[in-house]
Amino acid sequence: MRADARENRARVLAVARDLFAERGLEVPMAAIARRAQVGVATLYRRFPTKESLVMEAFAEQFAVCQAVIDEALQDPDPWRGFSTVIEKVCLLQASDRGFTAAFTASFPELHSEVRDRTWADFSALVQRAKDSGSLRADFSPHDLTLVLLANAGLSGVPVETAMAASRRLVAYLLESFRSGTDALPPPVPLSLDLVLS
Repeated sequence: MRADARENRARVLAVARDLFAERGLEVPMAAIARRAQVGVATLYRRFPTKESLVMEAFAEQFAVCQAVIDEALQDPDPWRGFSTVIEKVCLLQASDRGFTAAFTASFPELHSEVRDRTWADFSALVQRAKDSGSLRADFSPHDLTLVLLANAGLSGVPVETAMAASRRLVAYLLESFRSGTDALPPPVPLSLDLVLS
């Protein structure tokens, strides 16, 4: 790839990340091209679909999210591993609307390559924390959707405020997830797609 083509590609990805973070995935491809100062044809030559642009724009964040779960599974303290994942995913959500939308979107590539593995690993993390006796027995992996839906309510405030509020919300939630607390109504199998609604 020529130097100017590499620069255009990098600029498109940077603009896409910024616009997705500001406005979510609804941003039109033409708006991304305009802000990146490239033609729409150039944008589509590099990224033939919005899905391909989203996947590339958030590749690093997807890798970080999976790495957080991988590290949590290796943590000798199952509760700390579980808590760390909830804290970090919620902070990522509070700081970047675009990533949350990308993570929960139903793009076929995302579903098969990232979301299925992440879901399986998170479920294993939940079971590990339950087996240790630190996580309440009635916690369901589907409760992650409830956490993200609650945390998504912070998207309308400035990022710094959203991140601080997210930390407090997560601290409250983690206390309620500890074993030994009162029983809750049964879990509801909620799809992560609901976070986009």
